[in-house]
Amino acid sequence: PGSELINHDAGSPAGKKTGVKVCEDINIGLQDCDVLIDFTRPKGSLGYLESCVTNQVPFVIGTTGFKHQEIQYIEKASLQIPIVMAPNMSVGVNLLFNLVEKASTVVGDSFDAEVIEAHHRRKVDSPSGTAIRIGEIIAAATGRDLSKSGVYSRDGIIGERGKTTIGFATIRGGDIVGDHTALFAGEGERIEITHKASDRTTFARGAIRAARFVSTKSNGLFDMRQVLGL
Repeated sequence: PGSELINHDAGSPAGKKTGVKVCEDINIGLQDCDVLIDFTRPKGSLGYLESCVTNQVPFVIGTTGFKHQEIQYIEKASLQIPIVMAPNMSVGVNLLFNLVEKASTVVGDSFDAEVIEAHHRRKVDSPSGTAIRIGEIIAAATGRDLSKSGVYSRDGIIGERGKTTIGFATIRGGDIVGDHTALFAGEGERIEITHKASDRTTFARGAIRAARFVSTKSNGLFDMRQVLGL
């Protein structure tokens, strides 16, 4: 509300014409809309979700940083409309999820598991939603509870590493689009599964695939692995 772009063409910031006018009422924006794609903040996404339910519009959520109670709200809404929610829309990242699950199943808790992620200086949440998802996959595959096993900072004399620990390391700097590594360290060897994004259009392409997928559904909560048939 109050933006100087209201009533201007949505492509005007890029000097292009789209024929779509910017408005400040999401309900007007959803009229004759097939799917809403949202990459914002949790507060905004939940407001858009309410409007999608009211207007019966499928929803693709790329926002991260939701609290447990907010995820439950999204799950409840998916009984009324179809929703794709994923911490990362990249095809490569979702393939990484599958590889991490396979590796975790094979090595079990005989290898120490760590998750390393790097993003640009403007990213506001830490660890990234993708990193947390990697941790969740490792925990599920090895019979752990991430809320108990996850370690998000290390400082000072902290003692030896716990056997069930799933550690997270976060890097922020420059214009890094997004790097994620799942590291499994054993005795005498280690496995590193890494994905590096160099262009944000990879997330846009994945979001379009999610939109096409969700537009064919009547309701339900889906993730990108289902969209990609993984």
